[in-house]
Amino acid sequence: MPRIRRALISVYDKTGIADFARELCDLNVEIVSTGGTAKHLEANGVHSTSISDVTSFPEILGGRVKTLHPKIFGGLLAVRDDATHAKELAENKIVLFDLIVVNLYPFEATIAREDVSLRQALENIDIGGPCLLRAAAKNFIHVAAVTSPRQYRGILDELQENGSELTIETRKTLSVSAFKTTMAYDRAIQSYLSGERNDTDNFPATIHLGLEKVEDLRYGENPHQKAALYRIAGEKPSGLLEAKQLHGKELSYNNLLDANTALGILREFETPCVAIVKHNNPCGVAMGQSLAAAYENARATDPVSAFGSIVGLNRSVDIEAARAISNIFTEVVLAPGYDSEALGLLARKKNLRLLELASMVPPNRIEAQITCIQGGVLLQDQDFVEENDINLKVVSIRQPSPEELIALKFGWRICKWVKSNAIIYCRADRTIGIGAGQMSRVDSSRIAADKARKMGLDLVGTVLASDAFFPFRDGVDIAAEVGATAIIQPGGSIRDEEVIQAADEHGLAMVFSGVRHFRH
Repeated sequence: MPRIRRALISVYDKTGIADFARELCDLNVEIVSTGGTAKHLEANGVHSTSISDVTSFPEILGGRVKTLHPKIFGGLLAVRDDATHAKELAENKIVLFDLIVVNLYPFEATIAREDVSLRQALENIDIGGPCLLRAAAKNFIHVAAVTSPRQYRGILDELQENGSELTIETRKTLSVSAFKTTMAYDRAIQSYLSGERNDTDNFPATIHLGLEKVEDLRYGENPHQKAALYRIAGEKPSGLLEAKQLHGKELSYNNLLDANTALGILREFETPCVAIVKHNNPCGVAMGQSLAAAYENARATDPVSAFGSIVGLNRSVDIEAARAISNIFTEVVLAPGYDSEALGLLARKKNLRLLELASMVPPNRIEAQITCIQGGVLLQDQDFVEENDINLKVVSIRQPSPEELIALKFGWRICKWVKSNAIIYCRADRTIGIGAGQMSRVDSSRIAADKARKMGLDLVGTVLASDAFFPFRDGVDIAAEVGATAIIQPGGSIRDEEVIQAADEHGLAMVFSGVRHFRH
């Protein structure tokens, strides 16, 4: 194992670096450092050699060029047991580096600022740092690359125990960490400079995903499956990754999937809304003058399925809503805030997870949806369509009433969050019956109606929303039979005329949206 004799230190984040360098000096390690790092070390009583003394060349261009020099990279990349390398090092008076400590300009933190300019972003792209890390990581058999203050203590302990040497296993681990660091850094830069993809752009030929682990999960969909939560490295946390957990045990894989669906539904509405989600399907959604009333109406859609569900609210939870929620076993509550009294009441339930997500507003940038299949990955745009972009077309003889049109639009916004085939019976402010995940659309129509009647809900005067076209008239016949008065669907079936004729026979209003909302 090579002994650590000389270290190059060039860090932006100076957390703990003076103490780390001081203990290296105690181990007789020579410290070479760059401008700002050298000043920091000197201010803390740690002597170091200036990098300009090694290169015989000043740091120039405001620090843009300081480490990019053959005397630095030769000292990192040289193979110690190669005679030719040794000869060239001697001829060019190049000294060896056995350890580097480098962390990078804060590009991610810079671009996360709302007011950041392109010039500011470019100035925070580190060039020398990633080059140093890659060089040392490539030559890990001889050089150790340290990238984070979290690594300092372990490095020092091993050096002290092993006579100033690091094992090959440690150096390889450090190398992997260094390459992960530069990969994520480059991806953040590429993502920022690429900007949003235009609607007319094709998907790129190559996609590099840099993922950073947030936490391990207890298990996946089932106890025998391992799972973890990751964030996209280099991008500002959004959605559920912005949420703060205020109470309860750790979230599970299934909790996160259901909470994500609840969040998607909540972002569809500006008025007070409650969404109850179970097994990645809404089992009830309602709006109301108060959250408590909205919750009770949402729960009334399917109170049996609401047991053990995820509850999402798009307003701060008050004590009345908290009382209503606490009457039934609930896994997770997601809301933009909690009144102190409401938080105190809900926190009495030991296992209830309480999530606070300050912003329920949809992001300006709609992220792509990624799904793994065996042997590959599928990528698509999110199913995001502004209501104003939909050209509703009445195809029936009867026009929908203003009240029916409001209800149809409500149902249309919900059905995209229901597993296909999706059928929803609803009123203007609440769901009445939901049929989800069936292989046959007519079965979904029957199930939605049967569940509503089983709960004692009146279907007369409801409207029906379908995520895709009716291939036959049978779904329309069922809607008329149970008392629905209007239907919204995309249209596009070869039997559209037959389906429209069925609506006219029953005196139903039928609206085509022209947009399908399959959710597999």
